[in-house]
Amino acid sequence: MRLVLLGAPGSGKGTQAARLKEHLQVPHISTGDLLRAEVAAGTPLGLEAKAIMARGDLVSDDILLGMLEERFSREDTRAGFILDGYPRNLSQAAALDALLKKLGVQFDAAVQLEVDNEQIIARLAGRAQAEGRADDSPESVRHRLDVYDRQTAPVIAFYRDHDQLTVVDGVGSLDEVFARIVKAIGREQAAA
Repeated sequence: MRLVLLGAPGSGKGTQAARLKEHLQVPHISTGDLLRAEVAAGTPLGLEAKAIMARGDLVSDDILLGMLEERFSREDTRAGFILDGYPRNLSQAAALDALLKKLGVQFDAAVQLEVDNEQIIARLAGRAQAEGRADDSPESVRHRLDVYDRQTAPVIAFYRDHDQLTVVDGVGSLDEVFARIVKAIGREQAAA
């Protein structure tokens, strides 16, 4: 099973990805974690990324794609993967599609966790209070949601146009949302 998880900040992607990883027995690949690991390991792509980040610039799509290509070549991804944090824009979605075709890998679905923006703001306000996170203030969250909506709408359309989008209601208990995802991707049998 090869999945991309889509959802606004605070929609529960990370939490559900961790559960899906155990359920499907495939790696959860977060591009942020991947980038940090490559930098820490001192790989050629990691060193290039480190220099770019040291200048305060964003790592290019080409570097991220190179890291993903290397990651997809590892043995643990043969049965699949859960990709979180990528693609974030239309060019990344097209590049990922081309990479998977180049590798001869069948992509299964993009799962979009749908949560109303006001519910996300309330969720993250609770997290901000509990964890003391300034980046989860209502103003900051609204800005992040606006950016997400602008950048990700074309990605959602890309997967919808390719008949690969599955939209799941992300509101409810962790177990309820997880059960919806499992049902939507057709992996209910293994959930027992």
